[in-house]
Amino acid sequence: MPRTVIEVDRESDEPLYRQLRKAIEHGIGSGLVDAEGRLPSSRELARELGLSRNTVNAAYQELVAEGFVESRARQGLFVNREMRPYCAVEPATAVRRYDWSARLTDLPSRADPLPHIEKQTDWVGYPYPFLAGQVDFRAFPARAWARALNEALYHPHAQFSLQDSIAADDPLLVETLCTRLLPARGVRAEPDEVLVTVGSQQGLDLLSRALLGRGSVVAVEDPGYLDARHIFARAGAELRPLPVNAAGLKPPATLAGVDLLHVTPSHHHPTNVTLSIGRRRELLALARESGTAIVEDDYDSEFRYQGRPTPALKGLDETGQVIYLGTFSKFLAPGLRLGYLVASRELVRELRDIRRYSVRHPSGHTQRALALFIRSGEYHRAVRRYRTRLMRKWEAACTAVNTHLPWRSAPPPGGVSLWMTGPPALDGRRLAGLAQRRGVLIEPGDLYFLGDDPPRNHFRIGLAAPQLAAIDPGIAILGELVEAASAHG
Repeated sequence: MPRTVIEVDRESDEPLYRQLRKAIEHGIGSGLVDAEGRLPSSRELARELGLSRNTVNAAYQELVAEGFVESRARQGLFVNREMRPYCAVEPATAVRRYDWSARLTDLPSRADPLPHIEKQTDWVGYPYPFLAGQVDFRAFPARAWARALNEALYHPHAQFSLQDSIAADDPLLVETLCTRLLPARGVRAEPDEVLVTVGSQQGLDLLSRALLGRGSVVAVEDPGYLDARHIFARAGAELRPLPVNAAGLKPPATLAGVDLLHVTPSHHHPTNVTLSIGRRRELLALARESGTAIVEDDYDSEFRYQGRPTPALKGLDETGQVIYLGTFSKFLAPGLRLGYLVASRELVRELRDIRRYSVRHPSGHTQRALALFIRSGEYHRAVRRYRTRLMRKWEAACTAVNTHLPWRSAPPPGGVSLWMTGPPALDGRRLAGLAQRRGVLIEPGDLYFLGDDPPRNHFRIGLAAPQLAAIDPGIAILGELVEAASAHG
């Protein structure tokens, strides 16, 4: 057996006998070990490698037990006869790697032409991280959350935290949603009309799998939520864009032929405008006429800084056509990956069955901890503190953009970001590139539009992640770069 077959790392945490076993196994499979000859004795191999005989014997014993090697009386150890047909004769003829790319060419994800939002994974190292979707870790109620997690592991909660619930959700969390959270949004629901999800994106995925297929038509806001579009497109649906203005989505003349309408009425994604009450009623009337299902994505309704949050569209729904999506990502932290949906019990039953055979159910421990967290009052205290914190950032950002950017802006009073619309000559993508070199992270806005030639004079300023003191100087840098990022710059 060639010495080059054997490599062991004495600094590794992996036991030496296991490293040796793997090396010999690889040598047998690749043809580096003579399939006809006798293997070195434990004494010989131990002397050659500078290992103890016990180490070599342990490796050989595992190889014999697993069928790679056989022991012959008074002859020694040999490669198992049954293994020989699978041993390469020459290293050059080793088995070729499986070509996965050929299998992947026809997958729905390959047919999805939409752009992707690329976020900096090392954003915490930037002084001005204006990225939507990220959070200020220091605002998270870590101690209260840790207490809830700990309490969820003891009687009488441990059963629900640790058992395999098959397809069921935590009953305490569902009851808490129905009695303590949804009524504040004007939504009445029974427990069998609620499904807990691994974030709102899973809710969209489950709905796509249940309700959409090739030939389906989904109406979406334009600009709109890019991840939802990806999910619908990968289900085979055709996307039909509907324009948005200062009063939210503009209802079309008809929704005939539209299977599903996705809308963000509380704070439109990404512009943050609120859908007017008149347009809400008009959309519901159009949906009744056409039989269209409406998905209300209520991702950050708690964060309104002037006046009261508007009631959910679901609260006006009399026919049961509105499916309500909620999430805890914006209120607590995106890493928790918990959300929920409210729909007819028939649809929830079907979605629960689909979920069972993908992720079974969200973490029981996290569900029970969240229920305890809400019922203790800590959740609402955390939301109030976070809302106040974000309001100060929103006020600082509104002042900064009107001080440092060469145009006037009147951002809607809500949401966790500002949507900026510059003059037509501005290239938001170029601005984002220049800003990153100065330590400022923003998102270009063209990604949120459908069509081959989207407008490029928009960009997005996230408010949750940066520190309050970083907002004014960060936006001042953007003001310095606007000229260079414009077509005439």
